[in-house]
Amino acid sequence: MRFFINIAIFILITLLTSCRGDKHSEKNAQQKTADGELFTCSLHQQFVPVFFGRSGNVIAQIELQNNDSLSSVSLKRVEIVLSDPQQAQWLQHATITCHTAINDTLYQSVEFGRSSLKKSKFIIKGLQKVERGKVSLTVDFSAKPDIPLESKVFLKEVRLYFRGNTMHTLTANSTFAYRPALVLRSAGEDNCHTYRIPGIITTNKGTLIAVYDNRYNNSKDLQEDIDIGMSRSTDGGKTWEPMRVIMDMGQWGGNPQQLNGTGDPCILYDHTTHTILVAALWMSGLSERDMLWWASQLGMSPHETGQFLIVKSTDDGLSWSEPMNITSQIKDPKWQLLLAGPGRGLALDDGTLIFPAQFKQDIGVKAIDGGQYTCHSTIVYSRDGGNQWHIANGAKPNTTESQVVQLADGSLMLNMRDDLNRINKGEGNGRAVATTHDMGKSWELHPSSNRALPEPNCMAGLIAHTVHMGSKPTQILFFSNPNNKTHRSHMTIQASTDGGNTWPMGNRILLNEKEGFGYSCMTMVDSAIIGIVYEGVRELYFQKISIDDFKLPLTE
Repeated sequence: MRFFINIAIFILITLLTSCRGDKHSEKNAQQKTADGELFTCSLHQQFVPVFFGRSGNVIAQIELQNNDSLSSVSLKRVEIVLSDPQQAQWLQHATITCHTAINDTLYQSVEFGRSSLKKSKFIIKGLQKVERGKVSLTVDFSAKPDIPLESKVFLKEVRLYFRGNTMHTLTANSTFAYRPALVLRSAGEDNCHTYRIPGIITTNKGTLIAVYDNRYNNSKDLQEDIDIGMSRSTDGGKTWEPMRVIMDMGQWGGNPQQLNGTGDPCILYDHTTHTILVAALWMSGLSERDMLWWASQLGMSPHETGQFLIVKSTDDGLSWSEPMNITSQIKDPKWQLLLAGPGRGLALDDGTLIFPAQFKQDIGVKAIDGGQYTCHSTIVYSRDGGNQWHIANGAKPNTTESQVVQLADGSLMLNMRDDLNRINKGEGNGRAVATTHDMGKSWELHPSSNRALPEPNCMAGLIAHTVHMGSKPTQILFFSNPNNKTHRSHMTIQASTDGGNTWPMGNRILLNEKEGFGYSCMTMVDSAIIGIVYEGVRELYFQKISIDDFKLPLTE
């Protein structure tokens, strides 16, 4: 009898001492015997933001697997250890929830415990028995309501304490920074099914103006009941005023709202005249079953083809003009479609206003997307404050949604979504990039084109910012997109200090690994902070990132 008791004690001790960490994001610890693995534990981090006012911010999952039918293990305490106690002060609570399988499809979830932050760790006490099978523990973070959005924190390790006073450590991937995020527009808010297609700028007063699609009925593109919504913040993005509709064509032409949608906004700010301009696409008619991208036709009228509309604000976004239709100034009647951006445009120091744009033209061969008309990215510009508009030549066939910046040498760079990336998921996958010195009369492909910035075929964000190191100015390009060749996941901001020629690995910040709709747009909130709006699934997120976080090689 004593022999069997000793054997049981040996097995129990073996189980309790089996967990140890390593230096990967998915940490495994296990004890192997002649009979195989008896007990394992692992840490799976989720690289995601911590959303204000939203429960279920799961940042990690701990899995405990017991393959021993004779013994059980009892977890009594979990410690979530953070790297820097000063950085962690914006976190409010950590909650551990236990999930055990009842059968193959049904799980039981019970809260293990919750704790406030104490110095640099959360100490969460509870009791969870791990018998034969698997127990999953999810770790949720909650953020305090009034803290700087540019905050961040790094997870150092997770300590598991079992009965018997045995402690085991799982080491975290400490390279990922958990950051707070604001849900700028939530799916279903204001009776709107989906929010999409963000653009954002900063005015001279420091006001943030964000624009987007209000898609009331579903997530479908035009033609549908879609208006252009606007959100305004005067405190750097901490709080936002109620959403306002700034472009709505109502029941124009006797057609219902569903057949008079406006979408795909692109916003720019003229720092000289303090004027905000928003361009959007509109067409009247067709059917809600049609996609305007395909159904728009040759011609010029709203019943034939998509229309290029612009609204203005001269009072910092407080009031907006009626839409101005500039289609007749810039569209060729032989083109199937012309539209802006989306995202944001720019204003040059000489007063020139520029929207990125795209047109669909029959060039005699099928487009990569299979259509008769091939899309070309380009720019639309005005030299007289937005009264008269002109359009440039196409930069590259089979390119669509683009963003434009002015480089340090005065040239314009157009960063484009390239339909080649629908097919090419190998080495040739990447954003198309072209430059012009003559306002788009001619374009030259940039050395980084189709090689430096991977994409799953999606819209992306691009801004330029100049940092002064002593008396020497250095221009930085910031680029945002789902940094993934196959899926719209891993929303990332990258930085380049050499005009977009290279985008070093060390100059990348991952914001959210979760898959979403993938569009994004950035602005400089101030000289040191980037603000970004990007798409989740049916909703829009806002985050702030300090440029110091990029560890750029800037020398005085």
